Amino acid sequence: MSSLKGKTLFISGASRGIGLAIALRAARDGANVAIAAKTAEPHPKLKGTIYTAADEVRAAGGKALPVICDIRDEAQVMAAIEQTVAEFGGIDVCVNNASAISLTNSQATDMKRYDLMMGINTRGTFMVSKYCIPHLKKAENPHILMLSPPLDMKTKWFEHSAAYTMAKFGMSMCVLGLAGELKSAGVAVNALWPRTTIATAAVGNLLGGDAMMRASRTPEIMGDAAYAIITRPSREFTGHFCIDDKVLYANGVRDFEHYRVDPSVPLMSDFFVPDDDVPPPGVTVQALPAR
Repeated sequence: MSSLKGKTLFISGASRGIGLAIALRAARDGANVAIAAKTAEPHPKLKGTIYTAADEVRAAGGKALPVICDIRDEAQVMAAIEQTVAEFGGIDVCVNNASAISLTNSQATDMKRYDLMMGINTRGTFMVSKYCIPHLKKAENPHILMLSPPLDMKTKWFEHSAAYTMAKFGMSMCVLGLAGELKSAGVAVNALWPRTTIATAAVGNLLGGDAMMRASRTPEIMGDAAYAIITRPSREFTGHFCIDDKVLYANGVRDFEHYRVDPSVPLMSDFFVPDDDVPPPGVTVQALPAR
């Protein structure tokens, strides 16, 4: 595996959670990180801003560029990418992490929320990738990474939250399309998804509070798994839908206990993990409770 020293990552939604974990893992190599997110002022329910994230990246050994960017806005996306290129000289890795969630059925999903999820998850991912691609084609080992699930077309993933699932699977369809489109150019396009719930604000605020947080793994497992993917030779690994612990197991990791928030609480499976996806030896995960 190569190092990310001197490489430039453009990460959407990197002010907290999984996006920040990916940024910090890259920073330990001495990477440059563009932190593209909307949060410039502290939020009452959400920890972190683009500026606090930038401070953490610098403290970890990297260079940081905090950029205010709503990825639904084409002009903001174009400007953020151009600012990144002007600051660091190019882009080596594009990480599409920004996402919106509402676990509601058709009648409980208002169209404003539907448009938000489609605008950020599917359209935003497509657009950020689109405008990064000309710069990625100039990079030595270019990668696009989506934080999106395997395309497991089972009714159970759609019946309770069709809009959210459509929006997340839209990100995954970008993986299929762009991986094929960019293969000859040597730009890798892959997806990464967690086997378990991850201790982020979304889990704490929306999915079950403290109990679900304790049944989760920390964002660091996603940071480490993302690192393992984006340091691989881009011409040799593209079009894959990866699960975090399987990526790490393939890289020689055998102990996953340090990623657990509370080792005394059984781990909870995340949405969208296929039933036939077998965890690494020694890893036990509880199925999601029926909704």
